[in-house]
Amino acid sequence: MTEVVNLRMARKRAARGKAERRAAENRLANGITKTDSKRATADRESREQSLNQHKIETGGPQ
Repeated sequence: MTEVVNLRMARKRAARGKAERRAAENRLANGITKTDSKRATADRESREQSLNQHKIETGGPQ
């Protein structure tokens, strides 16, 4: 006998798969992956934090 399939769940699963494939195509078309974007953000924040730690604070106008 064949397995009983819930059509609502099958449609949702198919839609999720289609959306994921479309998202992957868009990421490739736009040239940057989510991982690369996160890595670039983390690097930028790290450099900014390093610069802020090395700033010399001067007293305000006296």
